[in-house]
Amino acid sequence: MGIFFSYIFLGLSLAAPIGPINAAQLDKGIKNGFLHAWFIGLGSISADLIYMLAVYFGVVSFLEIPLMKTFLWSFGSFVLIYTGIESLLHVNKISMVDKRDKTSSLLKTFFTGFFLSLSNPLTILFWLGIYGSVLAQTVSKYDATHLALYSSAIITGLLLWDFTMAIVSSSFRKFLTDRVLVCISALSGLSLVGFGIYFAIQACNLLFNS
Repeated sequence: MGIFFSYIFLGLSLAAPIGPINAAQLDKGIKNGFLHAWFIGLGSISADLIYMLAVYFGVVSFLEIPLMKTFLWSFGSFVLIYTGIESLLHVNKISMVDKRDKTSSLLKTFFTGFFLSLSNPLTILFWLGIYGSVLAQTVSKYDATHLALYSSAIITGLLLWDFTMAIVSSSFRKFLTDRVLVCISALSGLSLVGFGIYFAIQACNLLFNS
């Protein structure tokens, strides 16, 4: 049981570092409340599951091809910059009065999180490096049942962090002033654009140095 909880903690640790998903959750939580922040995370975890399966079945090596990596960096840059600019354009609509962004459905929010994670090459490197090593260690010591159990523990950790971020980000609406909410949301949007620019630089480096 101790090993199971250690894998839950691993999932929490992997989800915790500040990145595009956390920035997007903070932004959606402030603007549209708990459900939208939660669905950003659920979309991200859905993409994580795809990469977990890719690592498990050994097809992730295809994603290491330079051309594919360049495409992923480029697509990731587009998604991040688009999401960040969209966030900045709606920043003035935030109010302590409980008004939601009517243009943002839960389905759209889910797929925003999904594509943010799916198009992030760092996600691939993360699953290849972390989950790949966990997979190798587990297979060498345990059977398929234990592998499924420990993989589910990692997913549980990711879900717990998603739920926690959704609660924290949506709670900001209740305790902060309009001006502070606008500043936080603007910073979240700018951070998404910043990540997008970083991804674009990485794409250019791969394109011109390959």
